[in-house]
Amino acid sequence: MALPIVVYGDPVLRRKAALIEEITPEIEQLASDMIDTMMKANNGVGLAAPQVGRSLRLFVLRDEILDDSGDYVFSSPEVVINPVFSNPSKKMETALEGCLSLPKIEVEVARPSNIHVRYQTLKGEFVEEDLKDFRARVFMHENDHLNGTLIIDRISSNERNRLDPFLRKIKIKR
Repeated sequence: MALPIVVYGDPVLRRKAALIEEITPEIEQLASDMIDTMMKANNGVGLAAPQVGRSLRLFVLRDEILDDSGDYVFSSPEVVINPVFSNPSKKMETALEGCLSLPKIEVEVARPSNIHVRYQTLKGEFVEEDLKDFRARVFMHENDHLNGTLIIDRISSNERNRLDPFLRKIKIKR
């Protein structure tokens, strides 16, 4: 079932999300609903629990992969629980990012090109992975949501000032 997306101005987007202590049927249902929301309702590549009003350390994503014909497509959705990041590369890469909680806003965000992550799957398995490229960016973007950080927090003050009228409109419509 698709869930409503929480937009800029809602306090849940600024809170540090709580650790998930146990993978319960409710957590499994939330993950399933978040995948529906990301894919069917919004055709997104990632969605964090705070974006649907739940302050929990969980996000869902789809990776960008090459298919047999050499075209980029999205992978099957994945569920990431309680991610912990380490060893970010010193090399940074800048790319355009949007966010379902900041409708119609896209900004250039600099992030480490590589980073290590440890997380749990919905089955409770622990995974360690060295991330790079698009996958690293999506993981870091969604993890920002778990820490109360938005893409507008990663831009210059001049760019932020330029966006203020658009941000006020999002808050008003909320």
